[in-house]
Amino acid sequence: MTNARALLVIALCALGAAAVSALLPEYYAGILLAIGINALLAVSLNLVNGITGQFSLGHAGFMAVGAYTAAYLSAGPLAGLFAHPALGQLGVALCLLAAALLAGVAGWLVGLPSLRLRGDYLAIVTLGFGEIIRVALLNSDSLGGARGFIGVPGFPGGAGAPWVFGLLGLSLAACVRVMGSSHGRALLSIREDEIAAEALGVDTTRYKVGAFVASAAGAGAAGALFAFTYSFLHPSSFNFMKSVEIVVMVVLGGMGSMSGALLAAALLTVLPEGLRPLKELTGVDLRMVIYSLALVLLMLYRPGGLMGRKELWHLNWRRSKAVQP
Repeated sequence: MTNARALLVIALCALGAAAVSALLPEYYAGILLAIGINALLAVSLNLVNGITGQFSLGHAGFMAVGAYTAAYLSAGPLAGLFAHPALGQLGVALCLLAAALLAGVAGWLVGLPSLRLRGDYLAIVTLGFGEIIRVALLNSDSLGGARGFIGVPGFPGGAGAPWVFGLLGLSLAACVRVMGSSHGRALLSIREDEIAAEALGVDTTRYKVGAFVASAAGAGAAGALFAFTYSFLHPSSFNFMKSVEIVVMVVLGGMGSMSGALLAAALLTVLPEGLRPLKELTGVDLRMVIYSLALVLLMLYRPGGLMGRKELWHLNWRRSKAVQP
């Protein structure tokens, strides 16, 4: 994918989402934004769990860092920009940048000492980080504490879809470019055999920390988009189950497949909402039962995920073959 083509994909994602969102009722437009935010979270986590072969369970913590950073700036130091009709979009851009940077710094602080660990040990460290962030927010009165953070300004002019899907397209294009470079091959070599990669001269710690920082920055940006979409934050929105939900999206889509992460994020976001009418018909809320059963069946019959390690853009439709990344 060339730079020009990548920019074209980003522009088409943003414009297409804006057009579709403008035509949809508010409820369906909200679901569309939720799909975009979850897809960004899944794509960013896939960089660590799927491509680099590590196992992080603290993605919701980085999302919380980005969400509260954007909320604090938009309701405080940058409130004047959001109050001005012409400068509101600049305020969103600055908040997104600050959220991604601060979450990236948090990822570096966590990743530098902990990514020398592997497997379950790394999962426990990242899980602990996520819980530390949640408890700290719960006890921080300046950020709303247990009451939650209220008064977060929404997207100026209600233009959330261009920001959400434009940033998703940018992240996806960046990941595709990285995977086509020597850096991407180094990350894949770490996933396949870290000891062999070290023997071949790959600086595994540097690459793992770099992937972790980029993943955390993506989660921080998604958190900022979450804050502007819902205009209210509470620490319970970033608990352990949120991290598990993102991990499920990555595993269900296929470990290492970016397009699989997109498909799984869309499926797992729409499924609970699509099953909502069942409660009216049966009088019993069976959504999570069916949701869980669907996950079990998919894992039984598609243990490699929806896409495995393939990508939609690598499929050879004429020969019905797929080229591995």
